[in-house]
Amino acid sequence: MDKSTTTQQDILSAMNFRHATKEFNSSKKITDSDFQFILETGRLSPSSFGFEPWRFVVVQNQEIREKLRPYASGAQKQLATASHFVLILSRLPKDMVANSDYIKNMMENVQELPAEVVLAKGTTYDKFLRTGFRLQENERVMFEWSCRQTYLALGNMMTAAALIGIDSCPMEGFERDNIEKVLIEEGIMDPEHFGISCMVAFGYRQYEPGKKTRQSADQVIQWV
Repeated sequence: MDKSTTTQQDILSAMNFRHATKEFNSSKKITDSDFQFILETGRLSPSSFGFEPWRFVVVQNQEIREKLRPYASGAQKQLATASHFVLILSRLPKDMVANSDYIKNMMENVQELPAEVVLAKGTTYDKFLRTGFRLQENERVMFEWSCRQTYLALGNMMTAAALIGIDSCPMEGFERDNIEKVLIEEGIMDPEHFGISCMVAFGYRQYEPGKKTRQSADQVIQWV
């Protein structure tokens, strides 16, 4: 059996292993090295124009988790039992417009682009925002577009976790305004630059899941 076949089987096995874990074994903790690996797959994830509109907040403080629980109906057991709990924040529209300090810094200091490339890429990006996807017409739409970028990182982290036998659960079941209020009060989130996109818990399952159910390939794949 060649290496590529083995890798494919490993990945499919991990995808079948992964499920939305509602309750974790609170006595089992993810090692620092394993969790750094999971976070690194998020950090290295792709984003539109490579502008990385995310921040990963790892909430290990139990008091803060308890403050979040009243406003996170979909994360009750996960907040209480997960080894690691991550809030994924997304940049606000003011940071994502083409002429913002954040975008300028990304192109000049992170991507290290020459001045002429910065100008060309900035022009292309501005056109994309205004006329391509027409995102800049509506701040809510633009924020949701930034949030969509964070889901690329979310998916990669969950897949990476599954590949090394770690469970996860993504969550949108929370009251955004109240969660953000807690984060602001605790000095965790700067409301001038970020809003919350989603949550994800990691750990080891307490119970074995039921049978995985999905539509067949014929139902979801179309060749033309």
